[in-house]
Amino acid sequence: MSSAERSSRPFRIGRARTGMGLFATEVIPKGVRIFEYTGNIITNAEADAMPGKPRYLYNLSKTHTLDGSPRSNIGRYANHSCAPNGIIYVYGGRIWVKSLREIQPGEEITYDYGFEFDVPYTKELLKTWACHCGSKKCRGTMLSGKKYKAFVKANPEWNK
Repeated sequence: MSSAERSSRPFRIGRARTGMGLFATEVIPKGVRIFEYTGNIITNAEADAMPGKPRYLYNLSKTHTLDGSPRSNIGRYANHSCAPNGIIYVYGGRIWVKSLREIQPGEEITYDYGFEFDVPYTKELLKTWACHCGSKKCRGTMLSGKKYKAFVKANPEWNK
């Protein structure tokens, strides 16, 4: 099926294991741009001052963040998975999620949030950002990156 034949939204919003999620309504081929993560660009200081959760923030640079909290941002409904079928990327200053593999109708569309923070990593921090994706590859947290890997190497029993 060509991209011209696909509907403009090959997914629906529905109930997911962890709240609301995006679910494919038709086959989504590998390598296809599925949706754009949209919102208002704010300073990192403004993002840090935002109260409470949920927060749908995407760090753009050392100075700016995209606030994806408006309900018009379909991307806010995509959930994290440690074994995702989508990947987030920036192209032309815009944030997109594309398929890593073919996604079947009814399958939840997910990507790895891969959070990284400039604070010391502790067992408590990893559990604060606990993952509940249910994947066989679940690492138990939505954190990733070098600091996560170093922490897990030094604390292999952190999630026991």
